[in-house]
Amino acid sequence: MTLHTLSVLVENKPGVLARASALFSRRGFNIHSLAVGPTEYEGISRITIVVNCDSHPLEQVTKQLNKLVNVIKIVEMEPQSSVRRELLLVKVKADAETRSHVLETVQLFRAKVVDVASEAVTVEATGNPEKLDALVRVLEPFGIKELVKSGVVALSRGSRSITDRSLRVLDRSA
Repeated sequence: MTLHTLSVLVENKPGVLARASALFSRRGFNIHSLAVGPTEYEGISRITIVVNCDSHPLEQVTKQLNKLVNVIKIVEMEPQSSVRRELLLVKVKADAETRSHVLETVQLFRAKVVDVASEAVTVEATGNPEKLDALVRVLEPFGIKELVKSGVVALSRGSRSITDRSLRVLDRSA
């Protein structure tokens, strides 16, 4: 099984996210990451779903997802042809003895400190999931007090947009 990233354009209506995620649940797939937010079109949201499964069952779920009334378009975001990012906030133990080492590590990963306390620092980092996993591994020896990730968001590389060929569908709802 491998991770697959799906970008799903949907009408921003109540229950759409629940129905979409239920399709994966009914098939027994664990959603690895889920992020939802508005798009450049009012009333249209983008759901980014990262799921761990084989390609064939994913194709079946995608076809069923496409049948949902409020789904406009689904695109699988291939790693080599997309930009994928995630946000990480992590609170790390950092007393007077270890603080300088923690700060050096933060700079190495181009992350930034967003809060400082006497015994901890809170770090914000954005990047691809592999970079953030590496940052967490390097910070673990200092002691991680708390950690949260946003979930993956993704866009295809180049000038094409997910909405390029879907504009007539979007115009129907205007």
